[in-house]
Parts: sequence; structure tokens; C-alpha cells
Amino acid sequence: MRARVYIDGFNFYYRRLQSSNTKWTNLKSLAELLLLDGDHIDKIRYFTADVSPRAGDLEAPIRQATYFRALKTIPELEIHKGSFLTKKIKRPLVEDPERYVLVRDTEEKGSDVNLASHLLMDAFCDTFDVALIFSQDTDLLEPLRMVSQELNKRIVMAWYADPQAGRRHREYATAIRHVSDAMLRKSQFPDPVIGQGGTKIYRPNSWSSGGD
Repeated sequence: MRARVYIDGFNFYYRRLQSSNTKWTNLKSLAELLLLDGDHIDKIRYFTADVSPRAGDLEAPIRQATYFRALKTIPELEIHKGSFLTKKIKRPLVEDPERYVLVRDTEEKGSDVNLASHLLMDAFCDTFDVALIFSQDTDLLEPLRMVSQELNKRIVMAWYADPQAGRRHREYATAIRHVSDAMLRKSQFPDPVIGQGGTKIYRPNSWSSGGD
């Protein structure tokens, strides 16, 4: 069957990959382990945003750009970028909740909306029979309902959070597949990845030990 994959990059990273040593993940290889043998992937949509250097981690953009270069060696994969919104906001102190301090708050904007938009458009245009979705965001429940019940498409949820948290998603998902440690280990890119023109793309050093 025709399959498309939709990945909320930050959702997947922070909920599943951040503390692991399996960040060098070939997303097509992982998706193929989660789908059925007869499902053929023709498009992988990866939703993310460019990170900025932050205190104590000035190399985060370099690691991310390196991973993007590796992902771009997957012919079926397209990267869709949102943006980060930075604002100043008052927050209470943990030790003194009645006392507020001004902090810098950074929020990624666009991934969930962009994922839902592309999922719905692709379903309306009948470009797939089954959608594999990497996101635990409950904001997607209504788009999932529409794709499943109104457009009669199969939905497979790649699950990597608390199983109890997926009860609402089960209402609209044809199947929920757990992303196991073994699957992630099996889906790692080689090191190095051979890019365009024979260039070698090496995994960031800190990723081998589970660092950011």
C-alpha cells in the first residue's frame, strides 16, 4: 500500500531520543520497521526548525545541521521548517512560588500545524493509503479523526511516550507501534554517511555517549 510518513522532529527528539545514544537515526529505516511489509514509502515529511546556540551549548546548530545533511541523503525525505519564537515572560520561582522572575522563553512554532496541514492535504489528494505519524501531540486528534473517519485512510501511530497517554489516539489509529530501543539501534545511519559527491558526514561525537 502507498505509505507516507509524518514526523514532528522536536516531539520525537525530546520525548524519545534526547537521552539516548541513538540520535543518528535513519528515519526511513525506522519507518520501514514500523510499517507492514507491503507498505511502500514514497514520501517522508520531517517537521522541525533551526536551533540557535544557547548558553552551555554553542554547538547545537552544528550538530543539527550535520543531522540534516545525513537526512538529505534519503531521497524520499523532505524537511519542512518552522521557526522559534523567543519572548520574555514572568515565571514563579520553585522555592518561592509567590515570587516571579523575568525569564527568556523559547517556543518552537509551526511543526504541529504544518504536520496537520500536510497530512490533511495529502489525504484529500489521495496520495497515500496509510500514514505513519511520529507525534504524541493531542492537538492532532481532530486531523487524525478526519483522515481516518472521513477520508478512510489507515493511520499508524509511532508511539514512544507513556502507553496510557495514547488512549485518545487509539480512537482514530488503525494501529499503534511502539518505537523500541532495538528498532532504534537497528535504524542507525552508518558513520560516516556518504553524501553528495562522496562527501563524508560524521555523527556528532557527543551523540555516541547519549549527549545532546
